Amino acid sequence: MHTFHDSRARYLYEAVSNGSVRAAAEKLGIVPSAVSRQISLLEEEMGVALVERHRTGVVPTQAGQLILDYYRQHQSHQHDMLAKVDAVRGLRSGTVSIVSGEGFAQELIDGPIRQFRQHYPNVSIALDIHGTNEIMRRVREDAAEIGLVYYAPADSHITSRGAARQPMHAIVAPGHPLSRAPHTSLQELSQWPVALLQGVYGIRQLVEFAEHAEKIRLSPALTSNLISVLLGFVTTGQGVSLLPKCSVTTELGQGRVLAVPIHNPALLSAEVQLITRAGRQLSPAANRFLQYCMQGMQAFQEAA
Repeated sequence: MHTFHDSRARYLYEAVSNGSVRAAAEKLGIVPSAVSRQISLLEEEMGVALVERHRTGVVPTQAGQLILDYYRQHQSHQHDMLAKVDAVRGLRSGTVSIVSGEGFAQELIDGPIRQFRQHYPNVSIALDIHGTNEIMRRVREDAAEIGLVYYAPADSHITSRGAARQPMHAIVAPGHPLSRAPHTSLQELSQWPVALLQGVYGIRQLVEFAEHAEKIRLSPALTSNLISVLLGFVTTGQGVSLLPKCSVTTELGQGRVLAVPIHNPALLSAEVQLITRAGRQLSPAANRFLQYCMQGMQAFQEAA
């Protein structure tokens, strides 16, 4: 039976995760030849090729994928052990890693992060902003402890730790003709210039699902991967956007925009969720931070 040095699996993991040996070397702060050397030594130990080099980067072979799965499990077990040690230390140090959509960032900072750090100033917060698919991947692969996501797809490796209904709304400027409407519809919105999120975001995926159900196709005048850009489109009077109220709480509170309900079953039933990997034992700090999110975020206090 073959044996190998566990430490070399990290170089394989970084090369595959970052797409190339050079990118892995930059992340690790070493020269590319050192990464290649460690992967070659690992291949010699295992007696089989572990990676294939394509134009698009480094891709694991079937054997390489087994090593990667082992490495991820090893890292997860290590994290569980450290979580138990953290419990003994009693939240006097550590880091909570969160991955979230852009629309939740400001409320996280104003609410849970501020409140949590007032009580646990020596625990640091790592907050990364990504689209829905990347949030799911990072939580599933233990790159983040907690995910905050809107309209999350079903995934057997993901557990919802908290959820609240957050319907999609038409976001308009105060002077827009729709601003006084009790509700609107996709058919009516199709008559106005619309700004939509692009890419792998739950918000855009939900809109596309609703369009398909009603056999209506919105033709966006503007697409962007930033909610702030969509809000700029709305507040300058150029048109409307489709967003949940929880992603524009600051602008709603300032009176810069108004939210008009959209009469559509899919848009009305959408949820925001706090997620973790199924079976993962969170650190005491992460568990406590989950409580702060559930108690301190408007998104989980009211369905509008």
